[in-house]
Amino acid sequence: MPNFCAAPNCTRKSTQSDLAFFRFPRDPERCRIWVENCRRADLEAKTADQLNKHYRLCAKHFDPAMVCKTSPYRTVLKDTAIPTIFDLTSHLKNPHTRHRKQIKELTDEDIKRMKERRLASSAEQAVKKEDSSNAADNEPQLSAEEKEYRDYLRSLFEILFMMAKQAIPLTIGRVSEEELKSNNFQAILDYCMNAGDEALRKRFEVTAVNSEYLTATQLNQLLDVCENTVREEMLMEVRESRFYSLVTGDLVEFANSKHLPVFLRFVNQQNVLREEFMDFLPFVDGDESVLVERLEAQLVDRWGLSMEDCRGQAHKATGTSTTKMKAVAVLLLEKYPLALHMPCSHMALNIHLANNLPYPNVQIVMENLRRIMSIFKTPHTQDELGKAISTQFQKNEEKGNSLKKMCSSGWTEQHNVFDVLLDVLPSLLLCMDSIRDNADGQFSSCVTADAYSVGEGIADFEVIVTIVILKNVLTFTRAFGRNLQKETLDVFSAANSLTAVLYSLNEVNDNIDVYHEFWYGEAVSLASLMGIPVSVPRLFLRKQRAADLGEIQAETYFKEYVTIPVIRGIMQEVEDMFCDNNLKALKCLSLVPAVMGHMKFNTTEENYAEVYSGDLPNPDTLPAELHCWRIKWKHRGKEVRLPTTIHETLQLPDVKFFPNVDAFLKVLSTMPVLKVEKSTGDTANERLQAYLSSMPAKHLNKSLAMLHINSHVKHDLDVMVDKYCRLYPEDDSEAEPEDVGEDVIVTKVI
Repeated sequence: MPNFCAAPNCTRKSTQSDLAFFRFPRDPERCRIWVENCRRADLEAKTADQLNKHYRLCAKHFDPAMVCKTSPYRTVLKDTAIPTIFDLTSHLKNPHTRHRKQIKELTDEDIKRMKERRLASSAEQAVKKEDSSNAADNEPQLSAEEKEYRDYLRSLFEILFMMAKQAIPLTIGRVSEEELKSNNFQAILDYCMNAGDEALRKRFEVTAVNSEYLTATQLNQLLDVCENTVREEMLMEVRESRFYSLVTGDLVEFANSKHLPVFLRFVNQQNVLREEFMDFLPFVDGDESVLVERLEAQLVDRWGLSMEDCRGQAHKATGTSTTKMKAVAVLLLEKYPLALHMPCSHMALNIHLANNLPYPNVQIVMENLRRIMSIFKTPHTQDELGKAISTQFQKNEEKGNSLKKMCSSGWTEQHNVFDVLLDVLPSLLLCMDSIRDNADGQFSSCVTADAYSVGEGIADFEVIVTIVILKNVLTFTRAFGRNLQKETLDVFSAANSLTAVLYSLNEVNDNIDVYHEFWYGEAVSLASLMGIPVSVPRLFLRKQRAADLGEIQAETYFKEYVTIPVIRGIMQEVEDMFCDNNLKALKCLSLVPAVMGHMKFNTTEENYAEVYSGDLPNPDTLPAELHCWRIKWKHRGKEVRLPTTIHETLQLPDVKFFPNVDAFLKVLSTMPVLKVEKSTGDTANERLQAYLSSMPAKHLNKSLAMLHINSHVKHDLDVMVDKYCRLYPEDDSEAEPEDVGEDVIVTKVI
């Protein structure tokens, strides 16, 4: 339907012109001024809402300075725009013409009232201008020295952010020449001074050439301010969104101490799902309750969040930390029942399940997988594996080429990792032996040592049996886990297929003798191909002999100590991670229109919504609102496409007219099991992993890592300068340095 201009003597409409048309403002005062300037008597009795909904003015009635073209397809008005250009006389040339838009004749009283309003408006603007001028005058004036000091701090912050963004470490390996600086920060300061940075040059022009420009304490203070300012920017968004989920990553080691990466997942004010890295939390090896207390203190006391608003948690852990993080999740769930514990979208479900099994043989397999992933990060080692596969499959080139393709990159993190591992195991052992021999000398001692360790690990019959069992058991959860990392409809389908997955696992458990016989035979055949003898683990045999319990057959041992524990452990893990509340939450994804359409609009979200009733603005009206929501999409036009994801649904302009649905979708979006859309590049977890893999362990810096991962976050250097000046006044920061030895000169700068 075309838009018509409401101005007198203006016949323009949107179908005949490229001009922009603007709604009357909702603000009653501004709307009254628009009507007054239009001189339309018939509009004076209408409300601002009515005018906003039904009437428009074209751009010809505004000063061009008030109209902004933000893109080739979008034109907007400035917030203070008032229409002032009107034709109020052309109708007089043809007095017999009937005009639908009657022009109001102004009386002396109308003119007087308009003049008074304009004078009052002018006086109000003058007062505001005077107040702002007085406020500027009242601001403390900085001396020349203070300005120089602030410029100097600004330069330091710029250098730190540049180093963080480019992943430049603070320290270097060693100083072999006298003219080299002792760290990269010092060297970049020199470069900036030589390039013309006056603030730095004035500060350091009298400093000894062989002295440190900043002490370690001062540098840490600068990094703390950078880190806290960037984090606060993100936390402001989390607080505005209210609901969030807690996600932790695998342990990272800084300066010989372990730290837990902490992420927060939330929906921002633009209705976009975000997952941001917040900090590295020191990891304690003691009681799990201590770690829970630290997490709570970090989120509540330091970051100003409420644990009552936490709607999900996921913990990516490996090795010995797995058991502790599971205990942490249980303790948090007991205290905050709505912080649902779910698998994390960062990791394939099958790998997550295997990592969570507390059995030594399974943990050995997973540790070998991580070492294999580390070894094959370089092209040289990948080429060596390719050669080994070609050698192993000389008589079946098609199979060999298929394996090479599957092992190209990231295969140790895929859902079918155990299938690929089993197929490539003989070639992998051959490759490890070749790397360990290092005949060409192209591999470092570190790589050859890892290859030796992996080779010894996989050349063990117990490991082979464990891989075979894991591959066969996790076949039943592979499709389920793959769907969890796809689109919303796939996640919803996965939630509804859980019963079938558990039924299959129970069927295996009930017929364990039959399944174990086949799986054990598969392991024996593979071991024979690799030249590995069938044997019971030496440690178990020694315990048996010590207890005088007699010998045990290998097949019986592996059934009792590998097959049965693995199948029952996987069943328990699946049931724990997809308990009733978790399934209810996942089934509420039917709010997404594409899922509704798939279900023929016969959905019953209200049956599961009681979990989140306290998060909705009007829970009593939810059933009626859901009915309207279904009707809206069921009777849509043929050209209207159903949104397929929560993100698409939240971006709809009319979702705000369904406040309960809007709030419901935002809470569901934070579930850690749902994937994060890569609208702005890599996710925070991917940036963390890239940083850790590219930076040598001895050069890792906690603060620079945090700044690098969050280099996309906007930061104001002036705010950082103000914060630094407030926290560390110049006089106080000139504390005496620690005794660093007679041959080192430390100059106090700040």
